[in-house]
Amino acid sequence: MNTTTNQQIALVTGANKGIGRAAAGQLAELGATVLIGARNAERGEEAAAAVRASGGVAHAVALDVTDPAGIRAAAQQTEERFGRLDILINNAGMTSYQQVDPDKAVDQIPSTVDLDMVRAVFETNVFGVIAVTNAFLPLLRRSAAPRVVNVSSHAGSLTLIGDPDGPFAALLPSAAYSPSKTALNALTVNYANELRKDGILVNAVAPGYVDTDSNNHTGFLTPAQGAAVLVRLATLGADGPTGGFFTADGPAPW
Repeated sequence: MNTTTNQQIALVTGANKGIGRAAAGQLAELGATVLIGARNAERGEEAAAAVRASGGVAHAVALDVTDPAGIRAAAQQTEERFGRLDILINNAGMTSYQQVDPDKAVDQIPSTVDLDMVRAVFETNVFGVIAVTNAFLPLLRRSAAPRVVNVSSHAGSLTLIGDPDGPFAALLPSAAYSPSKTALNALTVNYANELRKDGILVNAVAPGYVDTDSNNHTGFLTPAQGAAVLVRLATLGADGPTGGFFTADGPAPW
C-alpha cells in the first residue's frame, strides 16, 4: 500500500471513452494518478494505456456501477494499492439512446414508457452513484482534500425543462433520463450536507451537449470541452463550493 505519494489519486467511472476518458486525461495532465473505471476491462486498459502514452499515470479498474460485488472489489484494490482516494468523478451514465433490451422499446415518453427502462436508467444514474460513493467514502475520508463530482445534465434542471418558452422546450418528455438526473442533483445536495463537516466537497455538473456515443454523436462540444468543468470541480480549493450544480458558465438553475 502506497500512502506517501504526493500525487492525487482520482477515480473516474465510465472513463474508457467520451467525457470520462477526456476528464481522466486532463486530470493526468495535472499530475494525478488516474484510475480508469470501465465495465469492459480490455477497453479500460486501452484507455489507461493511451493516458500513459501521453505521459500520464493511469491504471484500469474493472468497475460496473450496477455490480455491488465488483464495486467492493474495486474499492478494496484501490485501498491495497493507494490507501486513499482524493477525487471521485461519478461519470458513468445511461441515456435514452442506449438499448436496455433488444426486445423492448427505449421510448421514454411518460405515458408510454417501459418501467424496466426507467429502472435500468435509475440503476446506473442514481443507485450506481450511491453504491460507488459509499464504497469509496472510507478512502475519500483519508484524503487531505477529498472531492466528489457527479455528472448530471441540463435535462436534470426542473427550471430549464419546465420553461415552455426556454431553450429546452424542444426536448421530448422523459420519464427516465431527465428525472434520474434531477434525482442525482438532489442526491448531490444531500451528500454535500452530510459530508460538509468532513471537508468533502460534493458537486453536480452539467457538461453540456457533448459529441459522444450516448447521443449518437449529435453534440456540438468536444469531450475535452465537456470534461473541463468536471476537472475544475474535482480540483477545487478548500474554500470551494459544495452542494452546487454547475455548468461551464457557472451555477446552473435547479
